[in-house]
Amino acid sequence: MPSPRDFLPLRPVDLHLLLVLAEGDAHGYGLVQSIAERTGGLVRLDPGNLYRVIKRLVDTGVIDEVERRRAPDLGDERRRYYTLTALGRRVLTAEVERLQALVNAAATKALVKRLAT
Repeated sequence: MPSPRDFLPLRPVDLHLLLVLAEGDAHGYGLVQSIAERTGGLVRLDPGNLYRVIKRLVDTGVIDEVERRRAPDLGDERRRYYTLTALGRRVLTAEVERLQALVNAAATKALVKRLAT
């Protein structure tokens, strides 16, 4: 089984997608909307790019596809839903810890610089 560290650092779009899925399963359009909302519109994924990212993450075992149907009163349209795997949760945790250490190092450096002046 691969180590979560084998996946680091994550690409920014991967991180955004995993953060959304950490809150629960989502379908492609829901992922696009959530990512755009979370980033204040700075990250907008077109469907082609989104599904390439999803395919890569599914192929590596970080996320998985879960088929669900919409509620009957909303029609019989089928949507593909995606979920974070156990590996995906470990990868996301490792990336968040890595980024937190980076932010802490930058803050410490800024504090040391302020104290030296």
